Amino acid sequence: MNRMYRSSLALIFLVLFAAQLTQAQQHSPRVEEAKSRAAGSTRVVPVPLLLFGAIPLSTRSQEARKFAEMSLDKYENVMLDDSIVLAQHATEKDPEFALGYALLSFSSRRGIPNSAALARAKALLPHAAPDEQLLVRWMTGIQEHNLLPAIASMNDLLKRYPKDKHILYLTSEWLFLQQDFDRSQNMMESLLQIDPSFPPVLNMLGYSYIQSAHPDANKAVASLKRYIAVDSSSPNPEDSMGEVLRYAGDDQGSLEHYGAALQIDPTFFNSQLGLGDTLTLMGKYDEARLEYDKAVLISENKRDLLHAAYQKTLVYFWEGRAEEGRSALSNLAADAAQKNEPNGQFEIAFGSAMLATDFASELHQLRALEEKLQNTVEGMSASDRSGALANVLCEEARVASQHGLPEAAEQAISKLERLAAQTADLLVENPYETARGYLLLSQGDLANAVDELSANRLSPLAVQQLAVVQQKLGNQSAAGETVNQLKYQRAATVEWYLASQNGSITR
Repeated sequence: MNRMYRSSLALIFLVLFAAQLTQAQQHSPRVEEAKSRAAGSTRVVPVPLLLFGAIPLSTRSQEARKFAEMSLDKYENVMLDDSIVLAQHATEKDPEFALGYALLSFSSRRGIPNSAALARAKALLPHAAPDEQLLVRWMTGIQEHNLLPAIASMNDLLKRYPKDKHILYLTSEWLFLQQDFDRSQNMMESLLQIDPSFPPVLNMLGYSYIQSAHPDANKAVASLKRYIAVDSSSPNPEDSMGEVLRYAGDDQGSLEHYGAALQIDPTFFNSQLGLGDTLTLMGKYDEARLEYDKAVLISENKRDLLHAAYQKTLVYFWEGRAEEGRSALSNLAADAAQKNEPNGQFEIAFGSAMLATDFASELHQLRALEEKLQNTVEGMSASDRSGALANVLCEEARVASQHGLPEAAEQAISKLERLAAQTADLLVENPYETARGYLLLSQGDLANAVDELSANRLSPLAVQQLAVVQQKLGNQSAAGETVNQLKYQRAATVEWYLASQNGSITR
């Protein structure tokens, strides 16, 4: 199996972070006056501005620096729209500010990618201060699959600023988004030793505790209660609690906390969407549709609008009205094509394929989608495109393996292997290993199937199959732990819907 990238990630971060928290920074960045004796005069070099009082910046604009700090703060607290606006202000105050553009592209990447800001950040990189360059390389590199150089830059930053909570948080958050949950959780718990009330870490730990290999809903809720207490003016703490309580099966509590978030900010999209998702899982379908309609109305970009509309179409399937659901998805796909938003188009097309009437139709749709994703897609970041392609190929392998088409499964796995090698991305490697697990299971190689299927904890279908294999091997204890993991993935998604149709999921 190919886990070279995962191993290199461990070597890069594990030893380094252990050293950071036990040793004081030996050479703290200092700003000194530089003198020149040319012509018998003394020239004082202006003291550079510092990001959060630590990282020297190239900008001489106090306002640009302030907006950059505010943007990063909003990003850390998952207020992405606000982060984007503030980063834009930073670039307006100083059009030559590399970090301002890097922040703008970095915050935008999880919504509508900003390729112009990304290109501008790279163009201004040579003019940035040395440590600013490291941060810019990190932010731009992870968007373009230059992951190993990006990690090297972050590694250098961690050495330079071993106690800087913002640098440490960016690292641990990225590991979390790469689904490297255990290492991310260890880093975040250690980060709390630096600042026990740092809101972004309390938020991320709330999710980490419930998405770990050994979910602990009590620890997740406790962390989020602290998050609410230290950041009561923001809607995001209440939103996070609403989502985690839904994972834990407390639907009424979920609704209450989503409602509390909307009391703070009536336009907070995630909580409005969350109300629809929780009501869907409660079987209150008409109420769910009304909440999704409200989410559409307050959406601030086409991607969010299409996602809310997509979630609304899935209600048909939960109701048992699959044909009406497929018709609604077809109509929504046509609307998405007119809006020309590629991420929304992918989500709708992928969901439509997985919900097709039969496996042959699904494979046909998946292969058409695969072809579209082979080359650059305008408006879709390189990382989003490769992740989407990896999920499509993994689903091809799953369907082919389960329906006696080993050659088709092997072809998809071969493509995934090449893609994983090209991208060095866990979000590609995990689907690759999972796809291998599906094929090994179909071939009766249960022992090796267990190892591969365990790669993707956030795929209900893969986790469900892992539990089945463990039961067949007679490992009831491991199967019980896996079923417990599956229970805490409860969400209004296509995969959860299919898993719930394939077998009993009880709390």
